[in-house]
Amino acid sequence: MDKVKAMQTFVRIVEANSFTKAAETLGLPRAALTATIQKLEAYLGTTLLLRTTRKLALTSDGAEYYEQCVQILAAIDVAEQGFRCAASATPRGTLRIELPGAVGRNVILPRLGAFQAAYPEVSLTISLADRLADLTQEGVDCALRVGALQDCALVGRQMGSMRFVTCASPAYLAKHGTPRSIADLRTHRGIVHFSGRTGRPFDWDFVVEDGRVETAQVGGPVAIDDADANVICALQGIGITQAAAYQVRAHLESGALVELLGETPPVPMPVSLLYPKGRMATAKVRVFAEWVAGVLADEPDF
Repeated sequence: MDKVKAMQTFVRIVEANSFTKAAETLGLPRAALTATIQKLEAYLGTTLLLRTTRKLALTSDGAEYYEQCVQILAAIDVAEQGFRCAASATPRGTLRIELPGAVGRNVILPRLGAFQAAYPEVSLTISLADRLADLTQEGVDCALRVGALQDCALVGRQMGSMRFVTCASPAYLAKHGTPRSIADLRTHRGIVHFSGRTGRPFDWDFVVEDGRVETAQVGGPVAIDDADANVICALQGIGITQAAAYQVRAHLESGALVELLGETPPVPMPVSLLYPKGRMATAKVRVFAEWVAGVLADEPDF
């Protein structure tokens, strides 16, 4: 029995919480995973997993063994990295990535050809979604996230900060007037951008005197969970929006949108790359992280 492969199989099953899902991400038949776990349990002389038709559960021994396997596999990755990823080595394999929809479409994907040209042996499987996937269960190697990080089970590396702009169309301002202060927003129509994951509207936060943050309560006739659609609504004069600067820069330059309250800008949001512990040690994740950092560093609105 290959102990390392058995450990890797066991960890993947636990993270996926399913023999079937684990088999899919490993590209192996489910029966092969079942046989590996049976041999591993026989070798260790203990039961690691309690299996029913609906779910898996770790035994106390299984939970302890899982934690040790994660540490051992991460240590192996680190130990091998200096040899496998030497200058002459070529990153290769499938890289599963999750990108926020708007950032992916407008910032990352238009430049993806450069990454493929630099690393032709890395195949990309990309999901554009604003949901928060469970990276370990779904076999995702890394995910770009905007906002404060909340999942302590993952490792986060900040890539930069995203600037925002408060703006509206000339047609809206001609009809409803121009707000001169944050307090004025209470009497205006806003386009409400809410989280597709939680259903909670995003706050409109502004940086005011001495770096303090002031939050405005803004309501309006349209609530939407997509950043690009938010801007589309603003262009039609439906209401004021608070949008990422990269999304509205061209519209501001053309006059289709007008920046408001420029002296009290919205609070920037961190942009981070998240990955399960140990994944950054792999060459394909490391080079993708460096490439994304370079892309955002070249963007004036990040």
